[in-house]
Amino acid sequence: MAFLEISGLRKRFGAIEILKGIDLELEKGGFLVLVGPSGCGKSTLLNTIAGLESITEGDIRVDGRTISDLHPSKRDIAMVFQSYALYPNMTVAGNISFGMEMRGVPADERKQAIDKVAKVLQITHLLDRKPSQLSGGQRQRVAMGRALVRDPKLFLFDEPLSNLDAKLRVDMRIEIKRLHAATGTSIVYVTHDQIEAMTLATKIAVMRDGEVQQFGTPAEIYNNPANLFVADFMGSPAMNLLTATIGGTGNDFHVSLARPDGEPLNLPVPQTNSLAAYTGKQVIFGIRPEALTDPDGADRNARSLVEGNCLIDVVEPAGSDTFAVTKLGGKEVVARLRADARIAPGQTARLAFNLDKAVYFDPQSQIRIA
Repeated sequence: MAFLEISGLRKRFGAIEILKGIDLELEKGGFLVLVGPSGCGKSTLLNTIAGLESITEGDIRVDGRTISDLHPSKRDIAMVFQSYALYPNMTVAGNISFGMEMRGVPADERKQAIDKVAKVLQITHLLDRKPSQLSGGQRQRVAMGRALVRDPKLFLFDEPLSNLDAKLRVDMRIEIKRLHAATGTSIVYVTHDQIEAMTLATKIAVMRDGEVQQFGTPAEIYNNPANLFVADFMGSPAMNLLTATIGGTGNDFHVSLARPDGEPLNLPVPQTNSLAAYTGKQVIFGIRPEALTDPDGADRNARSLVEGNCLIDVVEPAGSDTFAVTKLGGKEVVARLRADARIAPGQTARLAFNLDKAVYFDPQSQIRIA
């Protein structure tokens, strides 16, 4: 049985439906990330789990117990907010222990709990400081410590890193991942940053307009997107999504991509029943930048590696990689090359397409077909 179960959850504000039948499960000790653009309903969903918002329909269960009608204080859930919400007049130790003090926990037990959490979060040397004397990352650790010290059944994080600068976000992401591995806690985490989602989660729910577009492991979401929205939203740089035509007869199928400088680029594809039904029709052909590279940098374990000539429009050296922009199917296409790849704007270069990684979508329904 799943540790966290969300079944048929709906939330309405008047006539407006914010959450439209959410079904999710999380195993004990799992890390579920709710990701999606602003306004998709992910924070509202988190608030319903916490009890800060009531639900209109459905059920929420934690460890086999329904919590939908319980007061937030009775749910045994701790929440870490985006704003940290620390008491400025209290020390770090005071902030961490305040909840325990309000519950009447004896002083010696409070001290033991503070020392344990401070050691895990590496903030022992900060216990006597006030929040104003801390950096953003240190304040975030204190907010996490205040949640950890309660030892709840479930932790909720609401965009906890969005107020930090880029480098500190990376550092804190590593800290949260390390903390999860060390404590084995169950976590539900909200973010609009798909890199955070990919690096932290054991399971990801991609949301849009109050609905879950896809639910699965990071690898499933990234490699096998269920629809065009998921394909476009997950990944940096984003997946190349191009209008193409399926051609061929018998067992000889190809995907045809228009080129601005000449004949279409025809890439052979394996015959599948789903693609055969689109012969002579347009599809959306998807391929990630790392699956489109210079021939010497291509994956030699790929079963279907095809090369084609492409006119290079822009070259972007990025240290560990070089990104090249070309045009196919009427759109700009990003290829990810080796850092030392010899390539220049205006030249025609040979690029390798790893068609093992290619995906295809129906242009009308936007659902994946192969």
